[in-house]
Amino acid sequence: MAALRAAKQALRTELKKRISQLSDQEKLRQSHIVTQKLIKHPKYQRCQRIAVFLSMHDEVQTEEIIEDIFQKGKVCFIPKYQKKSHHMDMVKLTAASEIHALPLTSWNIPQPSEEEHREEALDTGGLDLILMPGLGFDKHGNRLGRGKGYYDTYLGRCMNHPKGKPYTIAVAFKEQICDAIPVADNDIQVDEILYEFK
Repeated sequence: MAALRAAKQALRTELKKRISQLSDQEKLRQSHIVTQKLIKHPKYQRCQRIAVFLSMHDEVQTEEIIEDIFQKGKVCFIPKYQKKSHHMDMVKLTAASEIHALPLTSWNIPQPSEEEHREEALDTGGLDLILMPGLGFDKHGNRLGRGKGYYDTYLGRCMNHPKGKPYTIAVAFKEQICDAIPVADNDIQVDEILYEFK
């Protein structure tokens, strides 16, 4: 277990270095390509209830995706992380413009405040699709997150929902694709990864 943890940590360091070498312009260029691939994707087109992460500076930018979700009349949910725990909810966003009014977390991610009550996806109709963040991915669908386990825990909760596990699509820079990601038995694979050359 310690060896696996060390392997994951070493790969996180390597991937952060790779991503840090991308210019803002290059990140935007790849983000736009990945967004267009997603918007044309049959799964995305069929899905109605979609959870999408609000991107940090080292991730594929998701603002364009969120705008498209609202333009198409779909329902958008965003993560709400609980401090000092591995608990995350997916709460309803009412408009794309609302993102800019949300308070920032210590990670500089906009999210509704602790006190604000919003509809949680699993309390109502579940989710059709979750767009997955991550530091690295391999072509077998293995994902390397940031080590907090938020998404694996949330997907476990989805599996207990009557609707079952939503389809998962990771959006990534091509620099985040690895030959192999070290994984544990409880790490959940993503169904598909979208990046520039896929």
